[in-house]
Amino acid sequence: MTDTAPGHPRPIAPVGHVEPVPRRIRAFVGGRAVIDTVRARYVWEWAGYPQYSIPLDDVAEGALLDEDHVERLTPGTARRQALLAGGRSRPAAAWLWGDDAPDGLAGTVRFEWDALDAWFEEDEEVFVHPRSPYTRVDALRSNRVVRVERDGVVLADAPSSVMVFETGLPTRCYLDRTHVDFTRMTPTDTVTACPYKGRTSTYWSVDTGAATHQDLAWSYDFPTRQLTPIAGLVCFYNERVDMYIDGTPQPRAVPAH
Repeated sequence: MTDTAPGHPRPIAPVGHVEPVPRRIRAFVGGRAVIDTVRARYVWEWAGYPQYSIPLDDVAEGALLDEDHVERLTPGTARRQALLAGGRSRPAAAWLWGDDAPDGLAGTVRFEWDALDAWFEEDEEVFVHPRSPYTRVDALRSNRVVRVERDGVVLADAPSSVMVFETGLPTRCYLDRTHVDFTRMTPTDTVTACPYKGRTSTYWSVDTGAATHQDLAWSYDFPTRQLTPIAGLVCFYNERVDMYIDGTPQPRAVPAH
């Protein structure tokens, strides 16, 4: 989720920015640790969030195979690497930064996130991408009344919510289930994940009578420890519903990815 929402704080790290990671980073394939380091670097190849870059010495021996392909990326030139792990080769899995890379990146490796089975910061699993040190995510209980409509149909009318404020994203309102009209909602098989909130438990499509809107709402039954106030609550996409807070219509948010 990287789009900046109008009227909300923006991420401050520019593209090409590099910083040290003060956390132990590990990544696994087939239960085997391929990466284990306390010397990783954050590198912002695009706005919104960084990637980890790992010292080559902290990658398991024999795990990388040079693919004889050099490409110019935002921080500098890099050689493409295949990952040899889990009994098979995973092509285009990583990039080894060249000598022109800035701020100590030379000789470190940036991996494609999905090339590894699981990533951990210290002993907590991280999903989708690294957590940015410049992103703040707060879950705050609010007694502002929230009403959600679509196609003129009221889907939720709640006297309070837990508002999630995440840098660069629209404010999300998580609602108690007793104030949501579940007669219009059908669970789907969709699952998404967030570095800050964890993995979703349920998505719902909504039938307003006028149309069926796919995956309009979701819930985290077991969010990350920091976001426990949203556990079990339901949130609707601001981008796709008409939302009113204390009776005031809210502008539809810019779609977030």
